[in-house]
Amino acid sequence: MRGKAKNISLPRRLICDLMRASMDVPFVSLSRSLNVRPLLEARAGALAPAGWAAMFVKAFALIARDEPILRTVYAKWPRPTLYELPRSVALVAVARVEDGEECVMPQRIAAPEAMALAAVDAEIRRAKTAPFNDVPMFRKIMRATRLPLPLRRLSWAIGLNFGRQRGNWFGSFAVSSVAAYGGGELHPITPGPFIVSYGVVEPDQTIHVVIRWDHRVTDGAPIARVLTRLEQVLNTEIAAELRAGPKSIRAVGG
Repeated sequence: MRGKAKNISLPRRLICDLMRASMDVPFVSLSRSLNVRPLLEARAGALAPAGWAAMFVKAFALIARDEPILRTVYAKWPRPTLYELPRSVALVAVARVEDGEECVMPQRIAAPEAMALAAVDAEIRRAKTAPFNDVPMFRKIMRATRLPLPLRRLSWAIGLNFGRQRGNWFGSFAVSSVAAYGGGELHPITPGPFIVSYGVVEPDQTIHVVIRWDHRVTDGAPIARVLTRLEQVLNTEIAAELRAGPKSIRAVGG
């Protein structure tokens, strides 16, 4: 049987490079269903509620503000070390269609813990809908992806192996989900050190969350505590910010 060869597009080349960079990361994962009833009630009363990705980004960053380990990356150069970043940098996986091809691009959000939830949400929505070349992160990534293979490998090595550059290029944590396309437990991989994924809201008002992390950075017990704290932050700080925003007509009228 004979098929046909197809060129690898730039967005697909990016994924190939990303998977290569993730191969050596010793990932482990922990999953749990979180009860988000207070958050759902607050979200139902909001006029323009933030998306789930934005809520998870800000909630995780708020926790990381008080938990330095969640802002720590593993760096190899000039010697193997753990490097603590001064603030969180989130990478959000954004699904798009470019030139008729479905692809995933990362949107960078620096210090989301210091941003309004609406601003975090606006950054993610802009990455989904704005023209491709109007998104600075996409332009930066595509410039690197167009490089010849040896230069591309060098740029990735620099970005991965120096602590400061790793924070700039790959962030301190990532958020990815396929909940918009139905249920299912996603276990994505990334160069690390942390990636959060979530499912659909279940009838019992829970949502399943998976955290994968670089085992060189931390262990399971701290991540178990992070999941407990994540449930608390979603139902308190994030819910409170939603309640403080404009209310829907139905909520105001009862």
